[in-house]
Amino acid sequence: MAAELADKFGCAPRLIEGGRGIFEVKVDGAVVFSKRQVGRFPNPGELSGIVEHP
Repeated sequence: MAAELADKFGCAPRLIEGGRGIFEVKVDGAVVFSKRQVGRFPNPGELSGIVEHP
């Protein structure tokens, strides 16, 4: 997933380790995807679309 975002947007995504199965994607401090809210990990290509069109 990080490679997908890096390739598409030329950014350097970073992983911040947490606990309890939390997986969130933030852009400029705003949560754009939360595994806790949707109950699953993002599908391939899904994050690119969310980041591009929040």
